[in-house]
Amino acid sequence: MHFDLLIRNGICVTPWGEEAANVGIFDGRIATLSATSADTADQVVDASGLHVLPGLIDSHVHLRDPGDPAVETLATGTRAAVLGGIATLFDMPNTNPAIIDQERLDWKRGFAEQQSWCDIGLYIAGAKTNIGELAQLESQHGVCAIKVFAGSSTASLLVEDDEHLEKLMRAGRRRIAFHSEDEYRLQARKPMFSRGMPHRTHMEWRDEECAFLGTRRLMALARKTGRPAHILHVSTAEELNYLRDYRDVATVEVLVNHLTQVAPDCYDTLKGFGVMNPPIRGERHREASWAAVRDGIVDTIGSDHAPHSRAAKELPWPDCPAGLTGVQTLVPIMLDHVNAGRLPLSRLVDLMAAGPARVYGLVGKGRLAAGYDADFTLVDMKAKRTIEDSWIVSPCGWTPFAGKKIAGWPVSTIIRGHTVMRDDEVLGGPVGRLARFSS
Repeated sequence: MHFDLLIRNGICVTPWGEEAANVGIFDGRIATLSATSADTADQVVDASGLHVLPGLIDSHVHLRDPGDPAVETLATGTRAAVLGGIATLFDMPNTNPAIIDQERLDWKRGFAEQQSWCDIGLYIAGAKTNIGELAQLESQHGVCAIKVFAGSSTASLLVEDDEHLEKLMRAGRRRIAFHSEDEYRLQARKPMFSRGMPHRTHMEWRDEECAFLGTRRLMALARKTGRPAHILHVSTAEELNYLRDYRDVATVEVLVNHLTQVAPDCYDTLKGFGVMNPPIRGERHREASWAAVRDGIVDTIGSDHAPHSRAAKELPWPDCPAGLTGVQTLVPIMLDHVNAGRLPLSRLVDLMAAGPARVYGLVGKGRLAAGYDADFTLVDMKAKRTIEDSWIVSPCGWTPFAGKKIAGWPVSTIIRGHTVMRDDEVLGGPVGRLARFSS
């Protein structure tokens, strides 16, 4: 048989295990995992010595577009994604202006398909002002979910009270993604701290109870309304233990930062370049995050890529904005964790491919199987590299992981049969399309 693309001699990470396989691609989809030596193709990729993963997904990214092109754009952010081995990402709505209504969604969809190097899903912001529109907006093409900021957001997007949160949960039926911190506790504690205090003060202000209280409130409302919730960037041992009993209504995301960095060291070393929300916490919480990964409590791992200018991050606390770069470094760091024995490669694929597809209802992606989109992340588990600022293509030009030595590296990103990255080089032009979701 003749294919558009053949990937030969790689070790494929399939839903049923790792196996040597020859993958045949036709018309942008996987046609077979058992191509023969007699089969031919327009293009042949020799994946000897490499692992072939389903195209990996970063389901938590802030590309800042529309916003400040000196910090990030949709084009630069998706270029960073494919360089880092990401085939699909989901872009958050807290842009300027926010993606909150039909007009802005229509604009963003058209813009995304012109600019994106990878496939993309779009969040719609749930706010007090658009509750009546959410059921209709969440079902539209390319929309991955409603995102609600229950703490830590601008006034127009903040939904901090139970009355409006319940109304939001009753408006539609798809899973809602939540930033879970308790805004009332945040504001009550704010006068305890002052400008110029050490950056580690960030985790003291936004303490464990702030996150845990927010999650407890959301779980009570999820049970009351029956609306499933995806709790983003869960950061505390208390939340992870609590969420074991809410699997009927809750799925769980943890961030690579909370699995990799530890406080207070990160603040002493990185200063403002370690400030994010929820904060990076102490070793007890990092250990709990890894235990939750091993126990299957965690459904997805994301980067929460949220760039700011270098000048802004160099400001004293709390003037330095919260948010770190991450979409380009997510896969290398997680591969390093695999090589360190913290999780098997199959679990990484579950968390960064099958998991996001399951949680968000992503159609045709997330696994190596016939009929699925021909999305692949090819990785060299023996490669050794060091992450450097000079590798980062986001205009802000920095990473909190600069200088980190890595074992394991993405060497190619293929999207619907198009090779968009090979050996640190982005190829061709933007091929990204809006991802498809079950309604």
